[in-house]
Amino acid sequence: MGTTQLEAAQEPKYWHLKTVLNDALDSEFEVGEILPNERDLAARFGVARATLRQALEQLELEGRLQRRRGVGTTVAPPRIGVPVGPSAHTWPGAGRDAWATVGCAEAVAPAQIASVLGTGSDEPVHTVRRQRVIQGQQIATELLYVPAGSVPDLSGMLSPADHAPAVLRELHALALESEDRSVELGSARAEDARQLDRLPGAPVLVVTTRYFAGGRVAAVSVATYRADTCRLTFGDSGTLEVLHQEPDEDRAAS
Repeated sequence: MGTTQLEAAQEPKYWHLKTVLNDALDSEFEVGEILPNERDLAARFGVARATLRQALEQLELEGRLQRRRGVGTTVAPPRIGVPVGPSAHTWPGAGRDAWATVGCAEAVAPAQIASVLGTGSDEPVHTVRRQRVIQGQQIATELLYVPAGSVPDLSGMLSPADHAPAVLRELHALALESEDRSVELGSARAEDARQLDRLPGAPVLVVTTRYFAGGRVAAVSVATYRADTCRLTFGDSGTLEVLHQEPDEDRAAS
């Protein structure tokens, strides 16, 4: 990597540095290659480490870099194309659902989820954890919150292995009236970061889905996607897709 006169730039130093680093990633580094440490990079470009961190964080957010536990900062591969909600109006786990169930427990939902579900602040709900793996890489983790009122016929005598399938089976027996989704940028919480092999605080895309049945919210899904892996766009069909684009195509479109 060469040096540059950052002081003359009218834009913030970290943003100009991000542009310089982005060009260097294309010309000097291979996918998976580890970048020099922060001290060496900051010295080479004549910037404070805080400025360098801002630039690296922005490149991670844009999917150019990955921070990996015990490895360091590496050049990220192109984003994986994954459909998020390939078909509308289906319960989680139905049809060609690409998620794999990894466990289920009864626990009090976060306050915001409890408010949406209309459950009490200390009322346990069925919490199904699922994950999505593409090309051997876990790219998303999901928590599906189902209140007891949505699955009243669920047996209380369930083994851990039977809990999640039974919750989904009872949920599928309901007539799904509608669903809606929202997407927002967030930071990985400790458990989600562990599941996704990211560092806590890494950028993630959070897709929240509300499922309506019987005139109320019957279940809420909170799916957390790696922002360095996924690119979300809304298609004409109304479904949400993660599109795969090579870096050259990204630059041509900008």
